[in-house]
Amino acid sequence: MASRPRPPLPPGPWLVVGLARSGIAAARALHARGERVVAVDSGAASSLPEPRLPAGIELHAGTDGLAQLAQAHAVVKSPGVPREAAVIAAARAAGVPVLGELELGWRLLPNAFVAVTGTNGKTTTVELLGRIHREADLPVAVAGNVGTALTALVGELDRAAVVVCEASSFQLEDTLAFAPEGAVLLNLESDHLDRHGTLADYRAAKLEIFARQGDDDVAVAPAGLAIDDAGGGARRVRFGPGGELDDRDGRLWWHGEPLVAHDEIRLRGAHNRANAAAAAAIALARGIEIDAVRSALRTFAGVEHRLEEVARVDGVLYVNDSKATNVASTLVALASFPADVRVHLILGGQGKGQAFAALRDPAHRTYLIGEDAPRLAREVGGELCGDLATAVARARATARPGDVVLLSPACASFDQFADFEARGRAFKALVA
Repeated sequence: MASRPRPPLPPGPWLVVGLARSGIAAARALHARGERVVAVDSGAASSLPEPRLPAGIELHAGTDGLAQLAQAHAVVKSPGVPREAAVIAAARAAGVPVLGELELGWRLLPNAFVAVTGTNGKTTTVELLGRIHREADLPVAVAGNVGTALTALVGELDRAAVVVCEASSFQLEDTLAFAPEGAVLLNLESDHLDRHGTLADYRAAKLEIFARQGDDDVAVAPAGLAIDDAGGGARRVRFGPGGELDDRDGRLWWHGEPLVAHDEIRLRGAHNRANAAAAAAIALARGIEIDAVRSALRTFAGVEHRLEEVARVDGVLYVNDSKATNVASTLVALASFPADVRVHLILGGQGKGQAFAALRDPAHRTYLIGEDAPRLAREVGGELCGDLATAVARARATARPGDVVLLSPACASFDQFADFEARGRAFKALVA
């Protein structure tokens, strides 16, 4: 599975803006190459995550980076830093190259890439693709928002390994030459409008995953979703009803050959069946043996914080879906349970400007937490709880055997937690 040559990096010195996980990894990777690196973050030094930067990297915390920009010939922007940030706008106005961490990692790694984007399901699909490669005895590295920053793989990875990575809209909007050999768009729903402004701009960021692919590459998207304006020359492969990876008659099919029955796929819900179809489509289109794909679909149980069944207590099933940070994701989580199951839904956090009315359903009991709980109460209804501990306690007191208590917040977590993982871990601790 050959990869294409990469464009060279711009000459340094480098300014790395934003020091969460990916920014730290980018700074370390550049420093290991002998580059001069200045790293800045608007937060206080005490708030920066571990591991700390190695000696030799000049660190400035509590600053917007404008003062340090004069030292830089190129900039790395962490995905959490908005394009409108003063230092990024100033760099672009001055003609200083600005690379995202995804672009930087791709340029520094000579490996073949399969990139996965979409509003929902990225992590599950990326981890499933990792399982498919391992079932086929193919070397693989899984990276992105799943826990390992892409640039953390630089210098650590055998050239024969395929890199399977998540690509968020925040990362894709910062790409310049990024052109993965395999690219997957899972779905497209309204999300991150607080960052992108309009659905059209959000969609344009997502389609960057296909924009520079070549004739030997593969582009996978849902059947019925128009991507004709995405650019690139990759071979198009569709998944879902009517696609090359078809979904009909209770089974997935690959070019008319039965692949796996719905009830053999271990992941829960129709949305995860679509994720499984997308993973199978890119794997099979890139030449992975069909038996390896079948085996992975039958055995892969999912990812932490994505419809994760935590425990059954007094006949009540507790499910951690903390990764559901938008309305569409919560709707598919709800749809994964039978209609006759009563769900006690914990919603809330930072709503990112979404409309919540689609979540109103009198069949469910709803418990509201976090910053946007009052707006949720107006649009959805439910019980104001304030924090997660109160919500879990009230749901536990109300639920009866056979019910489900579901944390699927439809909101970001940053008002009360460091990230969705911390929120999910807190839920699991409360259940325990």
